[in-house]
Order: sequence, then C-alpha cells, then structure tokens
Amino acid sequence: MLAAILLSFGVIFVAELGDKSQLMAMTFALRYRWWVVLGGITIATTLVHLVSVGVGHYLGVAMPTAAISIVGGIAFLIFGLWTLRGDDLTEDEQNKAGRVTRSAFIAVASAFFLAELGDKTMLATITLATDNDWVGIWIGSTIGMVAADALAIIVGSVLGKHLPEGFIKIGAAVLFFVFGVWLLLEGIFPGSSAGIIGGAIVLGTAVTGAMIRLMWKRAHPEQLPKPTPEAVEQTGKTT
Repeated sequence: MLAAILLSFGVIFVAELGDKSQLMAMTFALRYRWWVVLGGITIATTLVHLVSVGVGHYLGVAMPTAAISIVGGIAFLIFGLWTLRGDDLTEDEQNKAGRVTRSAFIAVASAFFLAELGDKTMLATITLATDNDWVGIWIGSTIGMVAADALAIIVGSVLGKHLPEGFIKIGAAVLFFVFGVWLLLEGIFPGSSAGIIGGAIVLGTAVTGAMIRLMWKRAHPEQLPKPTPEAVEQTGKTT
C-alpha cells in the first residue's frame, strides 16, 4: 500500500502543477477564507478519487465526461455572474458568518467536484488503480491533489491581502468565466483544444479590456470620480 500511496501522490501532485484546478483554488482563495477553500477541495477530491479508483479497480469503463464538463462549465459561468453581482445581504445576515461560510464551502466543493470529473487527474487515478492497490491510490492521489492546490491557496490568500476589493471581484469573475468557457467547450468538443483556446480568448479579452480602461483613465484624469466628503473626512482622521 505504501508504494501505491507514494506513486499516486507523485503522479497527481506533478499533474496538478499548472492545472486549472490550481488556478481555481487560487481564485476561490481570493474570495473566501483559506480553510474553507481547502476543506471544500479536500471533500470534493476525496469523493472524485473514490469514484476514480472504483472505476479503475472494479468497472474499467469510461464515464460520460462530456456531459459532466458541460454542466461544470455552466456552473462556473453562474459563479462568474454571481461574483460580479456581489453579495446582497442585510445587516443581520452579514452578522451570521456561519451561513456565509457554509455557502462558500458548498460552492467550492461542488465546483471542484464537477471540474475534476473527467479531468486528467481523474483519468490518471483510474489508470493507476487498474493494477495497484486501490486504497493506496485513493489516499495518495487525494493527498497529492490537496497538497498541490494548497500551494495555490497560499498564493491566493497572500494576493487577497494586498489587492483592492474591486480588483479581486473583477479578477475572480473573469477567472470563473475562463473556467466556464474552458469546461463548456471541452464538453462540446471532446478531445480537442477548443476549451483551452476558448478560455485563453476570454482571458485575453479581459486583460486587453483592462489595459484599455487603464490607459483611458491615465489619459483622462479629469473624468475620474471625485472622492466624497465622507471619504475625505475619513482620510483626514487616519492621517
């Protein structure tokens, strides 16, 4: 079993480096607390890899990954719109942190569960489970993926502390749209590069738009919104 754990840990950890799952983890870490994101990823990964080793060890058949990718893509597009809209909570609801935490945990866990079904890490886990101890493969692959995504969570948490709230909101929404288009096109055109190309186009369009907006603001500083009297007063109190 130890050999299977070490083998699957190494394979999945390396496979996750630079994968969309790491980018997803970083995106969620920009919006939610790190332990909520890590907990959601751990639960989703445990379930997905349990399915993977079951398929590899007992069934040996392929899952309908195209349909799953389409559902996952639609879910991420909804996450993007939700992020842009923002949270519209009453003052009483804002004080109930537990409710927000539960919603964030469910969002992270469900998003990763849908995204990982049919992903290359799942396929790698299935392959490893066909001729290795399935329990060891399950444990090692789960730990390997969580460890790789934990690195991305650290990056996202650090960035979240140094970036403006507006930038984080728009950036997270854009990344959700990238993932949504990526998964959606992967499901519609399986086996092609349409998902990666579509996601890159969305990301490139967003970056280009942001650069144009920044250049326009620098060229027209007189049209920037003026600070409100309350903001000026607050600034005077802090200096």
